Amino acid sequence: MLTTDRKTTADEAAAPDRAPLLEFRNVRIVYDNAIEAIRDVSIAVPEGGIVALLGSNGAGKSTLLKAMSGILYTEEGEIESGAIRFQNEDVHHLSPDALVRRGLVQVPEGRRVFPALTIDENLQMGGYTRTAAEARERRDKVFALFPRLFERRDQIAGYMSGGEQQMLAIGRALMTDPVLLALDEPSLGLAPLIIDRIYEIIIRLRDEMKMTVLLVEQNAQRALDIADYGYILETGRVVLDGTARKLTANEDVQEFYLGVSATGRKSLRDVKHYKRRKRWLS
Repeated sequence: MLTTDRKTTADEAAAPDRAPLLEFRNVRIVYDNAIEAIRDVSIAVPEGGIVALLGSNGAGKSTLLKAMSGILYTEEGEIESGAIRFQNEDVHHLSPDALVRRGLVQVPEGRRVFPALTIDENLQMGGYTRTAAEARERRDKVFALFPRLFERRDQIAGYMSGGEQQMLAIGRALMTDPVLLALDEPSLGLAPLIIDRIYEIIIRLRDEMKMTVLLVEQNAQRALDIADYGYILETGRVVLDGTARKLTANEDVQEFYLGVSATGRKSLRDVKHYKRRKRWLS
């Protein structure tokens, strides 16, 4: 069984071993009082960094974000044990709007913009927790970050491309002035050039706006290219964690998630075959 050597090297200095901004503590989540989706998961997200949460479909990544955002109840989910702490306070009992007001904001998978509203109206909806003056200031910052949205601010959101809708979804979340921004599969269904643009924005959020980002991705290579630290989930539990550099260098991660081995890059079919014999699940 594969084990990790957490907090033991100088390379781990940037790892979430100091007081975290967001922390999942031994969280167990069940659906319909019967189906265990998350099993004893502990994850720490330090302030001012990008933490990647990686794993295949069904690993439990989105479930953790739903728990963090207070929307598990919409799918009959419940935190059965453990705690979620944000800024040193337990928050898993709070409502979604209370979490947003505290600065814990999620961009959901699939973008989910308001299709019948214009870009400008979508942004106004995102700024509902702010005063009119604050909302105008935040909107100016969003337009500076996404000039394309400014150019099309009067366009109906439902007629935008997938990449533009993803920009709008991120911009709408930024209207709340988040302390921590959680992004659920931001590259899903987008062309490579658009993904490049989205990831450039994520880097700017960290480096220029000093924002903390929790990045949920299936595209491990993309996520590890920009993350400071990462966790890998399989069947509802953390099987590996470490700095992005350490995970990228790990032979198992290369083999099972990056499609690379000593014999060269594998095809997707090969990767799926190798996933059946992951050593950390033996």
